[in-house]
Amino acid sequence: MASNDQQLLPLAGKHAFITGGSGGICCACAKQLLIDGANVTLMARSNDSLNAAKTELMGDIPSGAHVHTIAADSCNETELKDALDASHKRFGSLDIAIATVGGGAIRPLLMHDEKSFTQELQLNIVSAFLLIRYATPLMVKTASPEQLGSIVCISSDAAKLVFPWLPAYTTAKSGLEGLVKACAEELSSLNIRVNAVRPGLTRTKATQALFDNAEIKKKFAQEKPLGRLGEPDDVSAGVRYLAGPESSWVTGQSFAIEGGNELRKGPDMAEMVKQIYGDEAFEKVRAGIAPFD
Repeated sequence: MASNDQQLLPLAGKHAFITGGSGGICCACAKQLLIDGANVTLMARSNDSLNAAKTELMGDIPSGAHVHTIAADSCNETELKDALDASHKRFGSLDIAIATVGGGAIRPLLMHDEKSFTQELQLNIVSAFLLIRYATPLMVKTASPEQLGSIVCISSDAAKLVFPWLPAYTTAKSGLEGLVKACAEELSSLNIRVNAVRPGLTRTKATQALFDNAEIKKKFAQEKPLGRLGEPDDVSAGVRYLAGPESSWVTGQSFAIEGGNELRKGPDMAEMVKQIYGDEAFEKVRAGIAPFD
């Protein structure tokens, strides 16, 4: 039974399921939801990383809210479905689903092959599709015009900006935004909203090396009118808005949270390509030669 204080919170009694459960953006989103009273299920592949994330979040849990963790792979259909079913059974509803799994490599077109290219599509699009596909039948059990279900996906400013040397990632995030719009239209009659946020470069464990490189950090920051790179809390604030009742008249949208970068252009990452693959490989790419064939 929730306490009187917890009942006053805007998300009291709601259950949110978040994939990519040990990542920086995921944990920031979970914190926002917990503070407002939601129960949260975190899903990621590693029990160790999930336990660390749960420990970090424990201080933000108000009376009556809970954090549950499930080790499973977001790109494995059976594992994801089973995790959703188990968490729904535990909390009795599924009100919010957030897809944070994604990522991509700085890898020029001529350094990709079919496997490497489709892996990024799988990671960014298929993982979100699976969450939407199997969350929907659970959400409709309690969704209503007064209590809309909400699905939020993490996209990227790479869906809108031109980022040379990121062909698979930009394709994947553009495709994800197409999926969001199509699902928003199709699921609206089921009282489910589907939206996305488009972060710019945000500090996480996966991106920390870019933040530690002063020259690269400068290249990104100078394309942002607000002059700085992102932190997970910047992104989670937008996700919290889209997840909650405050955005009940919003669906099929993708919000840019990236310091204004889309007013300008993607940074020149040629030096990063050289650092990763070497000058000789980069010059071959510039000449239209696949260096690894």
